[in-house]
Amino acid sequence: MRSLMEACCQLCNHTPATPCSKYLLCRTEGPLCHDNDQCRQQRQRFIREVILPDNSRSQIIVCGGTGCSSSGSANLVDLLNQEISKHGLGDVVQVKRTSCHGFCENGPILHIKPAGVFYTKVKPEDIKELVTSHLINGRIVERLLYQDNSGTVYPYFWDIPFYAGQTRLILRNCGQINPESIADYVAVGGYRSLVKVLQQMSPDEVIEEVTLSGLRGRGGAGFPTGRKWASARKAPGEIKYIICNADEGDPGAFMDRSLLEGDPHAVLEGMLIAGYAVGSTRGYIYCRAEYPLAIQRLKIAIGQAREAGLLGSNILNSGFAFDIVLKEGAGAFVCGEGTALQASIEGLRGMPRVKPPRSTEKGLWEKPTVLNNVETLANIPFLMQMGGTAYGQLGTAKSPGTKIFALSGAVTNPGLVEVPMGLTLREIIFGIGGGIRDGKGFKAVQLGGPSGGCLTEQHLDLPVDFDSLAGAGATIGSGGMVVMAEDTCMVDVARFFLAFTQSESCGKCTPCREGTKRMLEILERICQGEAELKDLEDLERLCRVVKSTSLCGLGQACPNPVISTLKYFRSEFLAHIIEKRCPAGVCSSLVKYSIAANCRGCGLCRKNCPVGAIEGERQQPHTIAEDKCIKCGVCLAQCKFGAVLRL
Repeated sequence: MRSLMEACCQLCNHTPATPCSKYLLCRTEGPLCHDNDQCRQQRQRFIREVILPDNSRSQIIVCGGTGCSSSGSANLVDLLNQEISKHGLGDVVQVKRTSCHGFCENGPILHIKPAGVFYTKVKPEDIKELVTSHLINGRIVERLLYQDNSGTVYPYFWDIPFYAGQTRLILRNCGQINPESIADYVAVGGYRSLVKVLQQMSPDEVIEEVTLSGLRGRGGAGFPTGRKWASARKAPGEIKYIICNADEGDPGAFMDRSLLEGDPHAVLEGMLIAGYAVGSTRGYIYCRAEYPLAIQRLKIAIGQAREAGLLGSNILNSGFAFDIVLKEGAGAFVCGEGTALQASIEGLRGMPRVKPPRSTEKGLWEKPTVLNNVETLANIPFLMQMGGTAYGQLGTAKSPGTKIFALSGAVTNPGLVEVPMGLTLREIIFGIGGGIRDGKGFKAVQLGGPSGGCLTEQHLDLPVDFDSLAGAGATIGSGGMVVMAEDTCMVDVARFFLAFTQSESCGKCTPCREGTKRMLEILERICQGEAELKDLEDLERLCRVVKSTSLCGLGQACPNPVISTLKYFRSEFLAHIIEKRCPAGVCSSLVKYSIAANCRGCGLCRKNCPVGAIEGERQQPHTIAEDKCIKCGVCLAQCKFGAVLRL
């Protein structure tokens, strides 16, 4: 895709000072201004590069997301190209590497279009058979199709429950286009919303449309996006900033990373529209350096947009100027908080400050600043294309639109899912996610990352939206959804999340710095069977103090996992404290191992015990010396006869 500032044919007179305003439409739906052979030929060449001319040419989509890449999907692309070339199929089959399909547990994934056949867990040794059987003889390779727990085989991706239950609007391009090609993005309608905004709407009309949609920020707080933009636009000052918060640090969350890896131009387009609406000429993307693939693709996308004239001055000959700087963060969780993030961009230590003033009044370098997260900005092009009123009819009345969740934990089909707001937890976990793995029972779901809360079976029919979850003691947060099976210790879960937030506290305010440390010490004593009932009272009091007196959102929200587990799983805390027992058998200090009388004396447990705590003669029941046992559980894992018991 050539620059918008260059003349595309002899009849054009575009220059860097007067770039073409119709270039995008001309390339995909034109020619518009000239209709001669040169224009038509150029358009045909462009179209041929990005979409299929007809159904006579198949596409093999190879997932290039982080999960599939780590499983060797890049090698599959090379092998496919070699086999296709060997059989002379290059003119009828195109191999394309895209981003994540979200079905990470089943990678590497191959999706053959237009038929829609979906192959999972493909290995290099499968490629020859795939080409010979599927491409040459037209026979689907059934052993590589997805099969669920009931044994049902799904040849086509749209029938797989994981995809059939979703509404993929913001993820619509992920796994479908090459994220490193601006031409691919343009071919599926990319940057059309920017054209519409720059050529048909005033900044106030853009803000009105976003306000009308009811879009709420997807970073966790759910603040109305239109109200935030309007506040920044009204703020005095000629210099204003747009910041994309891509500092996704929640354990189990990878929504923003996948969006940046899969559809980076959608995020850039959202920032451009935000910049136009607010009156900003400069944006920053703050992305943690732990996301190397996302950073690589952002750099490519920003470079392509600059080359095409979609970043810089006089964009699409509208007079609007905007550019983006990519800032790599060092991975501090607190830098996901707006004021800490801005301090980090300014070159200072990432620590929050007291609010007000809000960032829309005094943000980056004390200039009015709009800070939205990746998913919020990726919503903007879609929202502007369909209109605020239509967007507002998606989801629920108070939480319009869709939400992307990183579904993980004990669920059968973990991965990235996008659903309309208002779908129930049961529909997500048991419908899309396929229920609990290994036939175990459901115990809890943790929502919103380390700042969220745990919900129980009684909440499974709760609609997932900002207000319903908040009422139950949890939050949507950025979209982490960790499912837990019946053998999970909820005291240990509370300890795990608090250990994370305690280690990530920046230490600026005393309640967070000292309060979380004392809370963690109490939880560790409970897990070790060394706590008293008074510790439980102290823990609850500390939760209230830290929540109400901490400086920033991290400190204010970090007691949430403790509060929710105490509320819904109090009996487990009491069992640890009073009975010195872990009901789930997880806390090693409270677990004992024993060998039952049905032991056959095979010797496998004795052979593998790392400390020699197991004694017994061959073909005679063995015993465990408790004073030597380190409770590692190796004996339980090795026993094939169920004779080792965990008490």
